[in-house]
This record gives sequence, structure tokens and C-alpha cells, in this order.
Amino acid sequence: YCFFVFSRLIFGTLYPAYYSYKAVKSKDIKEYVKWMMYWIIFALFTTAETFTDIFLCWFPFYYELKIAFVAWLLSPYTKGSSLLYRKFVHPTLSSKEKEIDDCLIQAKDRSYDALVHFGKRGLNVAATAAVMAASKGQGALSERLRSFSMQDLSTIRGDSSSTVPPSVTVRTSSKQSQPKPSRSASEGTGSSGKC
Repeated sequence: YCFFVFSRLIFGTLYPAYYSYKAVKSKDIKEYVKWMMYWIIFALFTTAETFTDIFLCWFPFYYELKIAFVAWLLSPYTKGSSLLYRKFVHPTLSSKEKEIDDCLIQAKDRSYDALVHFGKRGLNVAATAAVMAASKGQGALSERLRSFSMQDLSTIRGDSSSTVPPSVTVRTSSKQSQPKPSRSASEGTGSSGKC
């Protein structure tokens, strides 16, 4: 298995990637098209092998057959990737292109809506946690959040329908003590008492 992974990495990915780079650098359209067809076929092969590995890994010489298939795709004599692309992939994608594009647009719209929805929920959860931490007097965070008005905090939580009466105030922690008089102030009262 390790030999297969190493072989596939070298021959299936790095070798074609280097020659794809050379094709782009030289701006040779024929080479560019050849390597684009290879990458399309290789992407389909990688997708298919994700499922076939689950069911066919017990098959004798399964990994050796996969290495042979990648070599067949790459070979300039067999031109396997060009053959598969022209005979099967291009006609299939051409006939289904409109449906695929529509599905991709719908998926993109749904994923954006889902991202916005979960983003709002995440902000609401964070705001609720911050408000709860502030109400329990949790250190520096509570001191910073005490500067917010209750109306601001309820707006952050998204509770636009519920309003907080203006008479509600945030309680300070009972651990806080009254400020001690400064030393000079106590000396001043002490010296005035002596006179």
C-alpha cells in the first residue's frame, strides 16, 4: 500500500504537475490541452477510487492495477487520458453541462445562505456568552461589558422585540470594596484633629 501511495504521488501527481508547469511556461497550446485533459481524468479517477477503495481493496492486485492505470493515463504511446476524455468525458459533460451549471449555482447560493445563517447564530451565541459572563462578574470581560447599556446588549442578542426597562442596572460584584482613602487624606484628617 505504501509503495502504491508513493508511486501515485510521484507518477500521478508530481510528474504531471511539473510538465503542466512547463506547458504553461512555454505557452504550447497542444501540451496545455493534453495536460488539462489528464488533470480532468485524474480528478475523476481520484473521486472514483475513494469509493472503490472501500469495496475493492480486498481484490488481488488492486493497487497494482491502479498504478498500471495511472501509467496508462500518462503514457505518450497510449494517450490514455486523451482517449478517455474524448470518448467519454467530453460528450457526457457537454450533454449535461446546463444541468451541472444550474446545480452548482444552486449549491453556491445555498452554501452562502447557510454560511450567513450559521454566522449569525455564532455571533448570537458569542454575545449571549459574553452577557452571561458579564452578569456573573467574570473578571476583565465583565468590567469592559459593564460600559454597555442593557439596550445595546439586547440588540446584540437579536431580541429586538423585548426591551429592557431603563430602571434595570447591572450590579457590581460584591467582592469589590469601597475605595480606601489615600494616605495623604488620612494624614490630613489626623493632623487637623491634633490642632
